[in-house]
Amino acid sequence: MSKRLWAFIGGGLLVALVLAGVVSNYASSHPDGLDSSLLKGCTVDADDNIVGGSCPAQQAKDHELADSPLADYGVRGVENGFLSTGLSGVLGVLLTFAIGGGAFWLLRRRSSGATAETDGEPGGEATVDGATPAPAGRS
Repeated sequence: MSKRLWAFIGGGLLVALVLAGVVSNYASSHPDGLDSSLLKGCTVDADDNIVGGSCPAQQAKDHELADSPLADYGVRGVENGFLSTGLSGVLGVLLTFAIGGGAFWLLRRRSSGATAETDGEPGGEATVDGATPAPAGRS
């Protein structure tokens, strides 16, 4: 790959890391549209705890991964909220980049090993053994 492509990938990764590590801490703490719609019909207090009424959110259960290390937009064990959220975002970006990069690398290796080279003619086809096939209708 060219140096220009590596610079582009590195720059994109750097921007994603800064956004995940710093800017994510300034995201709204108010519920999004789905959470808001599930709370319709209920009365909530300042801590968003349901104190009365009837709404679909009352049947909500914790996810089975709710106690995982990166649950709830933070890192378990890190007491500083700003650091916990930022670290969680950075780890998520790095994990996603590693999985995506690995998948593209594997697909690239698989496809480059399966293609045969042409004989240099425009539109030339190649067979597995490198010979150009005969035109249609001739044997």
